[in-house]
Amino acid sequence: MATNMGFIDPTANKPDGIVKPAERPSSLEGKVVGLLDNTKEQADVILETIGEALCERYGAESVVMRRKEHYSKAATPEMISEMAGLVDVAVAGLGG
Repeated sequence: MATNMGFIDPTANKPDGIVKPAERPSSLEGKVVGLLDNTKEQADVILETIGEALCERYGAESVVMRRKEHYSKAATPEMISEMAGLVDVAVAGLGG
């Protein structure tokens, strides 16, 4: 039986209005990449491996890695602000 429930958003925090995806660079050459570890099992190992590959294969200049306090909590505004000032592109990582 079909229902008209619509879409249910499971996230805890809802953005104000529509959030458009950030513009993607055409290349990572010379860019600083931010990696955000969500604290789940093996996320740090996965992100370190990704960071190395982004530098070796795609020419990223360096990697800045930060770790959230807990997987169920959002990164703090201070952490997001700090990373935004240091990196050109960021990746939020998921562990197992």
